[in-house]
Amino acid sequence: MLAITERAIRASFVNCTQGEAKRLAVPNDLETRPWSDLDFLGWRDPAATQRAYLVAESDTGLVGVALRVAPQQTGRVRRSMCSLCLTTHTGDGVALMTARKAGRDGRQGNSVGAYICSDLACSLYLRGRKEAGRRIDETITLAEKVERTTNTLTAFLRKVIE
Repeated sequence: MLAITERAIRASFVNCTQGEAKRLAVPNDLETRPWSDLDFLGWRDPAATQRAYLVAESDTGLVGVALRVAPQQTGRVRRSMCSLCLTTHTGDGVALMTARKAGRDGRQGNSVGAYICSDLACSLYLRGRKEAGRRIDETITLAEKVERTTNTLTAFLRKVIE
């Protein structure tokens, strides 16, 4: 992914108003992000743990979505798998994240969801730059894993937009 600016991030959101996009918490460390290792930019809102954001490149430009993080169930230890990068985590390493659909469907309360790494660091798990949980042993190349992840993300974003 190419480095992006705060202004480009705010302009990319498709499922919130311009005012909401203007107020959302953008990461302070954009200059130091490992852009060459990222397939998308994802982050949690430090002031509101139930909010997360994701920005990805598409054929039509940047697409940003605001996500709501479902509360974690407590009590039993479980193992969950991220639907994007296929990394398994124990405990709260994977969360159900829902995105309000764009346009009229979103205004009517419709949303789509996916189980995603809680820290949105899928790209770093794929490349072995961050360790957590386990990765499934696969015989495909890193490029094929990245392509699968970006295709899955593109399909999710398409559901938000359509």
